Amino acid sequence: MTMPDEAGATPPDLLLVGVGTMGRPYLTAAARLGLRVRAIESDAAWDSRPTQLAERFYRVGGHHEEAWARTVAEAVADRRPDGIVGFAEPQVIGAALAQELSGLPGPSLHAAVISRNKALQRALFGAHGLPQPEYLHVGRIAEAREWMTARLPVVVKPLTLAGSEGVELVRGPADVEEILVRRAAEGPLLVEEAIEGPEYSWEALVRDGEVLFENVTRKETTRPPYFVELAHYCGHVFDEPAAGQVHAVTRGVLRAVGMRTGLVHLEFRMADRGPVLMEVAVRTPGDYLPDAIGLSYGFDLYEAVVRLSLGRTPPELPHEPVSWAATVFPTAPPGTIRAITGVRETEDHPAVVRVRLRKGPGDRVLPLTASAHRMGHVLIDAPTPAEREDAVKFVRETLRISVT
Repeated sequence: MTMPDEAGATPPDLLLVGVGTMGRPYLTAAARLGLRVRAIESDAAWDSRPTQLAERFYRVGGHHEEAWARTVAEAVADRRPDGIVGFAEPQVIGAALAQELSGLPGPSLHAAVISRNKALQRALFGAHGLPQPEYLHVGRIAEAREWMTARLPVVVKPLTLAGSEGVELVRGPADVEEILVRRAAEGPLLVEEAIEGPEYSWEALVRDGEVLFENVTRKETTRPPYFVELAHYCGHVFDEPAAGQVHAVTRGVLRAVGMRTGLVHLEFRMADRGPVLMEVAVRTPGDYLPDAIGLSYGFDLYEAVVRLSLGRTPPELPHEPVSWAATVFPTAPPGTIRAITGVRETEDHPAVVRVRLRKGPGDRVLPLTASAHRMGHVLIDAPTPAEREDAVKFVRETLRISVT
């Protein structure tokens, strides 16, 4: 039973839709703010849920977004929350439905639906004249044979998956024939013009359509044909005219999707013609980016999101980095892990905040075709960009994963 606070008022009720590992800082921030917290968790993470940080957990019996939406509806029927935070991709729609129905702050149901379907994004961006690749939306890959062959190289991607899963480059005619066979049963799909240029993301806190805080993250990815992220560098600053172009495109996306309140994660490539949109999400970015962003700018991004979900204005947010953080993902060739060395030395480096590995000796390393196949991460925070680069190099040279 929740007791009133010292002033006699009942603390606000926060419903966190999805926790896992990366969402736990939301629970910590809510506890620090003195909120009542209820959380919804998946079957997969049920046994490791942090029960001490929430008064109740609701269990989702499935991994599809319909199952999450059903459990959100049950939790709201139990007690109307004062704020709702949808954490990751499968939780976005369920959270937005409840926010819309309950009149609570959120990204908007329109923004949530658009963010969950890349074909809808392409159609909307095109209608608003926003820069994006030329594309074709098909029910089956065979329908794109002629289109692909005339425009090689192209990128094939599914409509709703995340973490680079199913995204691959098709370079030549032989690759076209191979992918037509290998992915014949899959669909629907997008086939897009391959855009040359470095990849970035833009993270922003938005309230009633107004950008309160923004950050640009520079990315390193695997070489084609896949695009798995290997490192994120927060606090990137563009020179003009690129800075003005990015400002115009990001605001254009917010208007196009009808973004109201919450956290936005937008990915783009910087081509010769300027920023070209890849996709947008109205949820917490993965890869522990909020941790790195918080270190870079000196504030708790999770707490700011919680405050926005309750209709509260966060404290004044910074506009310039105060530090230089990065997340790095150690790699190894496919095989069975024989040994991992250099962990202690990596942890002892002054710029390393933490080392978190998800696999150990005896575990299998899968081909690096999706983010879920990575080994874990190292979080870095350095006083200067040069020292950050040195720390990343040190991690990659010191943390060694041997496989057979």
